[in-house]
Amino acid sequence: MNMTKPIGELLREWRQRRHLSQLDLSLEADVSSKHLSFVETGRAQPSREMVLRLAEQLAVPLRERNLLLTAAGYAPIFPERSLDDPALLAVRRVVDRILLGHEPYPALAIDRHWTLMAANRVIPLLLSGVAPELLQPPVNVIRLTLHPAGLAPRIGNLTEWRTHLLARLRRDIDITADPALIRLLQEVTDYPHPDRAMHSPDRDAIPVAVPFELITPAGTLSFFSTTTVFGTPVDITLSELALETFFPTDSATADALRAIVGDLPAAQSAR
Repeated sequence: MNMTKPIGELLREWRQRRHLSQLDLSLEADVSSKHLSFVETGRAQPSREMVLRLAEQLAVPLRERNLLLTAAGYAPIFPERSLDDPALLAVRRVVDRILLGHEPYPALAIDRHWTLMAANRVIPLLLSGVAPELLQPPVNVIRLTLHPAGLAPRIGNLTEWRTHLLARLRRDIDITADPALIRLLQEVTDYPHPDRAMHSPDRDAIPVAVPFELITPAGTLSFFSTTTVFGTPVDITLSELALETFFPTDSATADALRAIVGDLPAAQSAR
């Protein structure tokens, strides 16, 4: 987002992105439509409280709320800290505990750019054959998954999983309008990919979720995934953090993972 734009223009862009009319937004934010029109055209300067109220109704991400405040002439109020910052120690402990407790199944934490922030010990065991350059920090999980030198050749239902990931990425762009995500979408959309989908009888019988099917020396492992985010965050890093946890869709996958992880040393307690 361009920080040189006036606050009214930025608010109008977010309103249009959310497919709301001025009347719709004014009713939801409990402000007069005339005043909102004046704000958007630059004829009125919104108060700090007004900016925050409109941003809340428009579901503007915290990072962009700081930009709105700055454009309106106010100081940003939402901090951004490293996940290792002492202020987020309790959060890091929760993340570590969730990732560790999810073993022997894979789990990882990502930021809003799909950068890998943390992972449990199962994840590296599933990355054999991936090009080393894709594993150099910062690791982008979507790039790692869909790149021809990444996991893509070993995804049994690549077409299906690729469609799922690209749809998620587009939803993220709709929410954040993040230029980095737009560039990532353009990059991964251009990756060559075979039209390959594999359907197990069990999954066809109960099509409740798109699975992730990974071909390994232990056989094809099949997972469904869940995404967990933190509620009511007021820190940018925390608001952008998501935990991706994978569960086996069948007993064969569960048994294979227990065998694979069984050779690891005993897990240490989370911090």
